[in-house]
Amino acid sequence: MKNHHLKAPTERGNTKSYCQKIIGNAFIFFTLATLSNTSFAYGQNGHRITGCIAEQLIDKNTRTFLNNLLPVQSLARISTYPDEMRSNPSEFWQNEAGYFHYVTLSDDTGYQNSDRPENGDAYSALKNFTSALSSSNTSIEEKKLALSFIVHIIGDLHQPLHVGSEARNDRGGNSVKVLFFDKKTNLHSVWDTQLIEHKNLSFTEYCSWLLPEISEDDIQNWQSAPLEKWIIESAELREKIYPNDADLGYQYVYEFTGVSELRLKQAGVRIANYLNSLKLEWPE
Repeated sequence: MKNHHLKAPTERGNTKSYCQKIIGNAFIFFTLATLSNTSFAYGQNGHRITGCIAEQLIDKNTRTFLNNLLPVQSLARISTYPDEMRSNPSEFWQNEAGYFHYVTLSDDTGYQNSDRPENGDAYSALKNFTSALSSSNTSIEEKKLALSFIVHIIGDLHQPLHVGSEARNDRGGNSVKVLFFDKKTNLHSVWDTQLIEHKNLSFTEYCSWLLPEISEDDIQNWQSAPLEKWIIESAELREKIYPNDADLGYQYVYEFTGVSELRLKQAGVRIANYLNSLKLEWPE
């Protein structure tokens, strides 16, 4: 699939102090190869699929920037770091970063009509990390950290249960116990990981599977939606995916794999779109 020049709204805000607060962990963050595999966002394959799709759609300008910032890494690879760093004992990773993977709506008509959490959430974190990536005052390490969160957060916001409901109060489906092909789990985990893993494809295979399904019309339609629309989309889907029967199997997979794949494709397109819109320039 050819690279496309995508356009999307840009979020900006205060930068330097935000990244400096956490940059002490950045060296560790980008040198650790493997860490805890515990999931609290899209599983590894989910995030890597969205990163892989985005890699095929970034424009020449963004490609040049990323080649300089990440000469031996890819968007797919960095997309999972915010989850892998959960084992880091620092204050930031243990007590602050967890809020950056989801939003909780008190009003499903939209994020702007909902209460804003004091500790921040995926929406506010995306704005802050976008500012950090775009700023000329942030270091390379800060930009790497910011980029990893941007790719990760956009993926998370497309998983319906990462847009939680204050009324349901079920921790984004984590409290909803189910069986998935007779294995005890919860609804959140089904959507993070198990629907995707059920396909039995590597992330590169899944990426190659999904890319031909993305049309030019899809790209134009999906890239035009602002951040708030992504959240509403997930909230609307969230209310459709709660099962009547806690014993999930082939019928649930049949009914919702297409929804899961749609959100993976949309997230990948929108990651590329979001990065392209920033007009990132590597300093000479």
